[in-house]
Amino acid sequence: MSPLHTYSMFFTVLITILLQSSPTSSQSHLCRSSCGNIPINYPFSIDDGCGSPYYRHMLICSDNNTKLQLRTPSGKYPVKSISYSDPHLLISDPYMWKCQDRDNFRPTRSFSIDSSTHFTVSLQNDYLFFNCDPEKVIVEPKPLYCERFPDRCDSSCDSSSYLCRHLPECGPVLGSRVSCCSYYPKATQSLRLMLQNCATYTSVYWRSNGAGNGPYDQVAEYGIRVDYEFPVTMKCLLCQETTKGGGVCGFDTRTQEFLCLCKHGNVTTYCKDPNFEKHKRIGAVAGN
Repeated sequence: MSPLHTYSMFFTVLITILLQSSPTSSQSHLCRSSCGNIPINYPFSIDDGCGSPYYRHMLICSDNNTKLQLRTPSGKYPVKSISYSDPHLLISDPYMWKCQDRDNFRPTRSFSIDSSTHFTVSLQNDYLFFNCDPEKVIVEPKPLYCERFPDRCDSSCDSSSYLCRHLPECGPVLGSRVSCCSYYPKATQSLRLMLQNCATYTSVYWRSNGAGNGPYDQVAEYGIRVDYEFPVTMKCLLCQETTKGGGVCGFDTRTQEFLCLCKHGNVTTYCKDPNFEKHKRIGAVAGN
């Protein structure tokens, strides 16, 4: 064995020992709290080891910390906002139809969410489909059609939809050459099937304007509402508690076990734990 190879092996072993025997310095400062003007709070994160492992690698912040995107099986989508009080994200799909497109239908793709994640496509979304093939899609005024054929009601695309007659922010942009109907796909497969037989589609969600008048305080806007589960754990609540040190909830990137990220190191309990040294986690890495 050459002296150079022996030295290289010795150096590698030495570095490994040092990494394993010295506690990791605090990584809490690497947990960015915003991307552009969108706050990033628990359970989300844009840095590995922060937030909940439920949503690890799901959000991406790029373009010098100004552009937030959601990663899904069908692509990456710009995030318009995140609500933590009413857990949901609002995203936009650049491939969906927009008012300015009029009857110029661009190629599109169906939006999908991985069913194994803690995200779900909200029932508050309405999907509008344009220029569907009447030979393959049932395009009928839904109230009348459902009255005549109740067993096939769910499979019809409603041509009498309020949204088709009152496209948000558009005015009378659709001419006589464009047909519109509303349909809520119950699965990603049915959305793909609809797009095989329709020229394009768009999604509208109903946003509350805070007027407090029940169904009359909702405003239709373009975008896709994606609901998410908010995992609440006592460990995270204690970690975040100001009187207990005000730590940042995170996790060990190797085991995905809970960690409280503090200014003076990472711990499995909370930052002001009297037994901090006992609960300090060795070798845990958070951040990029």
